[in-house]
Amino acid sequence: MQHITILGSTGSIGVSTLDVIARHPDRYRVFALTAQHRVEELAAQCARFQPQVAVVGTAQAAQRLQKLLDEQHLTTEVFYGEQALCDVASAPACDSVMAAIVGGAGLAPTLAAARAGKKILLANKEALVMSGQLFMDTVAASGAVLMPIDSEHNAIFQCLPAQYMRAPSEYGIAKIMLTASGGPFLARPLETLESVTCAEAIAHPKWVMGRKISVDSATMMNKGLEVIEAHYLFGVAAENIDVVIHPQSVVHSMVSYIDGSVLAELGNPDMRTPIAHALAYPERIASGVAPIDLVQIAQLAFMAPDLVRFPCLKLAYDALRAGGSAPAVLNAANEVAVQAFLDERIGFRAIDRLIARVMDALPSCAVGDIESVFEQDRRARELAQTFIQ
Repeated sequence: MQHITILGSTGSIGVSTLDVIARHPDRYRVFALTAQHRVEELAAQCARFQPQVAVVGTAQAAQRLQKLLDEQHLTTEVFYGEQALCDVASAPACDSVMAAIVGGAGLAPTLAAARAGKKILLANKEALVMSGQLFMDTVAASGAVLMPIDSEHNAIFQCLPAQYMRAPSEYGIAKIMLTASGGPFLARPLETLESVTCAEAIAHPKWVMGRKISVDSATMMNKGLEVIEAHYLFGVAAENIDVVIHPQSVVHSMVSYIDGSVLAELGNPDMRTPIAHALAYPERIASGVAPIDLVQIAQLAFMAPDLVRFPCLKLAYDALRAGGSAPAVLNAANEVAVQAFLDERIGFRAIDRLIARVMDALPSCAVGDIESVFEQDRRARELAQTFIQ
């Protein structure tokens, strides 16, 4: 029996994780659920899954949650704040942690899970983008197990040799190829992108995701962050990581080998597939996802990304090549820019311009510890807010 903490249980990944867990009550039990402010949804999850602990973002939210749980005579303990997130991620009673908090807020509890040697199901790409090799070193030192949940990275994991050790040349790997749907604006005239609305940006054609990630997909920053994540997860250099536009979202990613072989993982666009794979690895369990019908799909298309249309992708490659603090600065500036767009404070094409301006103003520097990462993150956020104002 695996006891699982779900960081971000009311988001799309958290909900999908609970769906898979509910299909296998003999294998999995929820230890803790966390949410920032969706108290009613969290209370409903607590009623169904009976976790020992629930964590919310603020004292006020904790009071509201406690009241709802008391009304249902539930015994789940309620805590709040970042330290509580770190506590449930590293608790001795927890075996596995689904790291699904969106953005830089997920770094501290995910790092706590790594330090405690947990099995980490990594859906929060920003945590690895920000801390990079520091995070990977922590995983190695503690003996933690790191399982990628992003559909692309999970696909790559499945296409790599067993026991792969982040050394592509030793395993005959030529490159890895991350597929991307292209988002909602793949064919939209470039001159109209300045007038994109929030509703248009979050209407992803294939995947059901949160608002922030949906905007990242529309700008292809999401794919840029995945490039950086892939570099650290798999030890592959930037020049050996390609992005390929694949509108059908059937091929989730590919690995190319020096003998000319290309291995790909295919499936319907549903996050329950990589979640089930990571939960049960090396076994396979039912996820609730229907198999693909290739005859019905009939055709798969691939194309190179247009960096004029998607400048955020180039910015991410630039940050990866610069190294040091650059990925953390990129991520922080992007989070501020996307929130400003969602709040209708800036336009869609101002997102990439703001990120580029922050990166120019904060050149890459060495980050030897997590405190340095958080300091660069803070500086980038403050500067981005200043530029917006």
